[in-house]
Amino acid sequence: MSDTPVRPGRPSVRKLPQLPPAVRGLSPASALRLSPPSDTWFKPALSVVVASAVPHLILLALGRLDLAVYSMAGSLCALYGHGLPYARRARALAGVVLGMAAGLAVSLVTASLTGSTAVLIAVGALLAAVQKVLCDATRIGPPGHVIFTFVSSAALFAPQRLDQIPGHLALTLGAGAFAWLVALAPALVRREGPERRAVARALEAAAVCAADPGPHNGNAVDPGPRIGNAVDLGPRIGNAVDPGPRNRRAAAAAVHAAWRCLLASGRPTPVRRSLERLVVQAEAAFVAPGPSAGAADPERLRAWAARTRGRGPVPTPPPAPGTADELHGIDAERAVLRAREGRRAARRALLRRLGPGSPLLPVAVRTLFGCALAGYLCAALGVGRPYWAIVTAASLCQANLTLSWNRALQRTLGNLLGVLVFAAVLPVSRIGPLALVCCCLFFGFAAEALITRNYWLGSVAVTPMALLVLEFGGAHPAGELIGDRVLDTVLGAAAGFLAATLVTNRRAAGRVERALDATDRARAAAERTGADPAAAPAERDRARRTLTASLVELREAGDTAAGEWWQRALPEQRLLAAERAGHRTLAATAQRRGPTAHAPSIGAE
Repeated sequence: MSDTPVRPGRPSVRKLPQLPPAVRGLSPASALRLSPPSDTWFKPALSVVVASAVPHLILLALGRLDLAVYSMAGSLCALYGHGLPYARRARALAGVVLGMAAGLAVSLVTASLTGSTAVLIAVGALLAAVQKVLCDATRIGPPGHVIFTFVSSAALFAPQRLDQIPGHLALTLGAGAFAWLVALAPALVRREGPERRAVARALEAAAVCAADPGPHNGNAVDPGPRIGNAVDLGPRIGNAVDPGPRNRRAAAAAVHAAWRCLLASGRPTPVRRSLERLVVQAEAAFVAPGPSAGAADPERLRAWAARTRGRGPVPTPPPAPGTADELHGIDAERAVLRAREGRRAARRALLRRLGPGSPLLPVAVRTLFGCALAGYLCAALGVGRPYWAIVTAASLCQANLTLSWNRALQRTLGNLLGVLVFAAVLPVSRIGPLALVCCCLFFGFAAEALITRNYWLGSVAVTPMALLVLEFGGAHPAGELIGDRVLDTVLGAAAGFLAATLVTNRRAAGRVERALDATDRARAAAERTGADPAAAPAERDRARRTLTASLVELREAGDTAAGEWWQRALPEQRLLAAERAGHRTLAATAQRRGPTAHAPSIGAE
């Protein structure tokens, strides 16, 4: 990289790399491109099939398949929580079941009290906005708020009497309890399964980072030349930006997720202790990738990941510098999180995400406006039950305009293709009630199997499943179902994208500023504790994990803001400089652990 010409007597500085555009373009090709399938795609797919099959078959045997729409509300809860350790999954799924029942109860009571389409649409839009905010704040998902909105919106437009509501809610809660058992059943066979998968992902991401760290491997402690108040942002390879930072960001996110999973998993076990040692190795590989990092052997990291993901014993890595101290710090941090004060702090953090200054508020307003507009447009055009338009608009209300555009294309294409699939399979489903149940179960499995490749591909299966659910209450004219669904899809997508365009998320840039300040504070704390010889090793490790978490939050905030239109300019140079400085601090703190490699505590493990 050439130096910038300067006047004699002044130090030269390197050129800044070309910065990314302030707003990402709206590309149809990238929105529709298929991704590799998720490594756990079969878990939610199988869970929802089992959770739905048993209630469906019981109702079929009783001759009350018309009630399957209520049991399905509880069965769909089996889609949630598959990335969580089982201790936390149990609590999260209980909340999902209760939240699903609460939304359904509001819809059923409203439907029994009024037949006004205008009131039903308003309630549906309000419920969708509340469900969106709560799911984003609690970070429950995928699939997030869309399933809740689908259930509550459909129930709004179903005939209902007040005396029927307790029985229908009992059916939902019963099916939800069974879904809870289905989602937790694998714990009987593989208690640490979620933790093993999270650690395997961290090892794989660290292996990628170690194999391709870029020209600047991050081992340098020197923060580099400064340009104004910004750190030099690194080299370019030809016309391309160094891929090293991208790999380090992915590894940081994977390691952070692994630590969160292990901290939430409950009391330490021998397997979890081995997993913690593996995360220490992965962390060392990503914070200081390159030949000088002793653990940064990509092939060894990949071999550990494969064995960790498998069913055999968890590999035991060789002792790494500072491992014993870090594991002690993890135990202390776990104890703090499980204590009363730790739980209070978690509740306060949740309330801050829901408070008046929350960046989620514009997204909630966007959801409310988009769903209401979609519903009223469909009602004005004569659609009797415009709930699918509400669901379509709700699914489009993403964190920024770019994501909303992508989802609009994906949803529209997937739904239109799904309508064709429904038309082809409808004669088969009408052979008998058992054929209808089997078709619904098949498309439920296919939806979860395909949706991780791309949302539009999953929608091809979701659409016929949603239309077949209407057949539980009796046959409907195929032309009416298809025509209404096409109209609902087009109007819902148009209204949702219009809402995303008009209701801007101007708080996205403010979130970036707050994340930058938090990263600066975390980096200063990590440098201070790393340089203090009197600081406890556990304190240094907590400071490093806090810095890693702040870098992950900073990247998420930057990605969200980069896709939002009509906002003030982003501090792109400061953002990239903060990321680079943060990773250099992580590398420096990792190197300072080196002298403890032969401490007696390592052998005591």
